[in-house]
Amino acid sequence: MGELPLDINIQEPRWDQRTFLGRARHFFTVTDPRNLLLSGAQLEASRNIVQNYRAGIVTPGLTEDQLWRAKYVYDSAFHPDTGEKVVLIGRMSAQVPMNMTITGCMLIFYRQTPTVVFWQWLNQSFNAVVNYSNRSGDAPITVRQLGTAYVSATTGAVATALGLKSLTKHLPPLVGRFVPFAAVAAANCINIPLMRQRELQVGIPVTNEQGQRLGHSVAAAKKGIFQVVISRICMAIPAMAIPPVIMDTLEKKDFLKRRPWLGAPLQMGLVGFCLVFATPLCCALFPQRSSIHVSRLEPELRAQIQEQNPSIEVVYYNKGL
Repeated sequence: MGELPLDINIQEPRWDQRTFLGRARHFFTVTDPRNLLLSGAQLEASRNIVQNYRAGIVTPGLTEDQLWRAKYVYDSAFHPDTGEKVVLIGRMSAQVPMNMTITGCMLIFYRQTPTVVFWQWLNQSFNAVVNYSNRSGDAPITVRQLGTAYVSATTGAVATALGLKSLTKHLPPLVGRFVPFAAVAAANCINIPLMRQRELQVGIPVTNEQGQRLGHSVAAAKKGIFQVVISRICMAIPAMAIPPVIMDTLEKKDFLKRRPWLGAPLQMGLVGFCLVFATPLCCALFPQRSSIHVSRLEPELRAQIQEQNPSIEVVYYNKGL
């Protein structure tokens, strides 16, 4: 076999990101929980393969499949803009096991106020780590900004959950099962913009089609954050809407009445099953490398781009996850 050619574009995902199917295949790979089991040595080996290949150095004996595998291992653990290793629970490959545990417990322990408060707090603590770890751009965020976002989102989630819990006391039990979802949706609308407020202040990097940085845009940041909020809410719908309906039906059957201890693991399993598909499919709703027309950028940046590159009509940015 000859040496691997250097014209494979590993700056982009392996599959066509202009189509939903291509993006879905990409995110099924990125969110694969098995990536969490990789050792530090395996992550470093994959990073070396990718960085060497980008520098024009091909690891001896490397095949194209091995190159793509190394790229996806690298992408699963390192931030695309800063190059920093992402903390374990902040990686997209941790979404399914972490959310399965937290969401399952929110749906199981939704009746008592102390458990509602605890699991909403824990969920927002996890979300804060994920949102920071998968932010777009390389602009730093201060401890004060992190604290403000965390406290605001946690307060919003707990207040929504407790408020709706009190309103649904006299409604059918099934309605009360949807309170955790309403709280999560409200919290996402608070947590993500606040956790990424630095991007709304200074903008995120925008590039041309070749990846050359052209400047920073707040307009692109707003569009990217909106897309992420929609994706996160849609991601929660199957796992927080389907299991309650199924469990409400099953709990009326003699099988679960005689075996009540099966309720919690069954619900947890249903949540996990939904998340395995909902997480990558909802991440794929919008392209990771999104685009925005130059005419929608800030006047100063638009003028700068049109002066230096008059032929450019569309610029690109990493929307975050």
